[in-house]
This record gives sequence, C-alpha cells and structure tokens, in this order.
Amino acid sequence: MKLAIDPEKCQRDGICVAECPVRVLELKPEDTVPTATPEADELCIRCGHCVAVCPTGALTHENLSPLDCPPIRKELALGPEQVEHFLRSRRSIRVYKEAPIDRNTLLKVIDVARFAPSGHNSQPVRWLVIQESKEVLRLAGMVIDWMRYVQKENPAMAQTLHMERAISAWEAGMDPICRNAPHIIVAYGDKANMAAQTACVIALTYLELAATAFGLGTCWAGYFNAAATFWPPLQGALALPGNHASYGAMMVGYPKFAYHRLPARKETDISWR
Repeated sequence: MKLAIDPEKCQRDGICVAECPVRVLELKPEDTVPTATPEADELCIRCGHCVAVCPTGALTHENLSPLDCPPIRKELALGPEQVEHFLRSRRSIRVYKEAPIDRNTLLKVIDVARFAPSGHNSQPVRWLVIQESKEVLRLAGMVIDWMRYVQKENPAMAQTLHMERAISAWEAGMDPICRNAPHIIVAYGDKANMAAQTACVIALTYLELAATAFGLGTCWAGYFNAAATFWPPLQGALALPGNHASYGAMMVGYPKFAYHRLPARKETDISWR
C-alpha cells in the first residue's frame, strides 16, 4: 500500500492512525508523518477512511486522493427532527402511476445506494434493473407459477404465505406480485462472498430511502425474491452470472397517491444491560 503524505499539511495529530479500521497506519516518535505498517498491502481494505478523515487533506492513498472526495457540506446535514420525520414518513408503495421512470433517474438512485456499507469494504453488490413493464409482468407470472407449484407440493407453506390469495388475484387480472410497478430492481451477489447477502439488503435499504428524495415510491418484492431463490424458471429468466444469487428485489415507480399522516407503530422493546 502506497501513501503520499504532504509534510507541510500534515499536523501529526494521529487521527488517520486512530481511524484506520485495520490498524495499518502508525506514527512513531521518530517519524515526521504517519507511515504504513509492513502488513498494509495485505490488510488494507481500501475504505478511504484515512483520506476522508484528514482535516488538512494531507494524505493520499494509492487508490484515492483528497481530490476524489468531495468535501462534506455541513449546511446539508439533517437534524434529529428532520431525520425522524423523513424516516417516519417513508411508506411502502403498492399503487403506482403507469408512467415509467427514466433510466438516468434510476441510475442516480442506484448510484446513491452503492455507498451503503459492506463487510470488509468488499462492495459485493451488483444490480439488475428490469426496466420494461411488460417484462416485469412476465416475471411476475413466473412467480405465480412457483406459487402454484408450492401449493401442490407444500400446501402448508402455501397457506402460511397466503399464496392462494395471490393466485386468485392474479387469475382475476390483478398483479399481487409486483403491484403493477413499472420497474423491479434486483440486488445480487456472489454466493461465495459471506458478506454479499447482508450487503445487498443494506444497499436496497439505502435505495429505498434515497428513492423518496427523487419523488419515487418503492416496496420490497418479497414474493419475487423468494421465487428468484427457489424457482429455476425465474432464475433462468433473470440470467444472473454463475454462482450468483438474488438477495433482494424492490418494486420502483411513481406513487399514485400521497400520504398525509404518520402512522403509529408498536412501542420499542429494549433490554438494557
């Protein structure tokens, strides 16, 4: 791992050393600036903490320079009341306008979601966007096929997941799977990466929250992702790379209706120790 530290900017405050997640920076009394430890090449996770935390912009990592990192704008920071209102006002949207979302907007939302944290900064999340509404509907039909199979082979499971209601709604001309959302976004990753599943869930959560700021509505597509996990025909239609799996799917579209109040939730269950 190569570091370039401007000695005129470096304050020798040790902040970068303290913040390094894997402790591969050190500042010895005889050193004029921090240096990398012998294990740095092997252990550095290229997270950029050292560059981002330096108050004077003195440090440049071989993979990242201060010029690559926009400054944090304190005037854009959210206060506690704003955060609470934003999170409480988020709704899972199940009724969408027919209008599609342009690709550039979808790209911007996903671009925000890619900054979600991941284990060891592995950044294993990959994305599949089902952009054509006709294709969304076709894939939803495959989910119904899976439900019919489960209803036959495992009726107890089908009953627990209320599959009979979904099948009946589909046969009546409704879409209980993707709720007529114009798009589906799938987060997937390599099965061999132990961090992939959790990283995909976190990234989709980022996407769900970010979408609100773009005037979009989202809802977790649980039935869709379950079928993507267990139903070979849908897996074939998604055509994910070998040894990769879907770890979450999200309906996305413009909400047809606006919400006006903040519903209550159960009281928080906390154990203090």
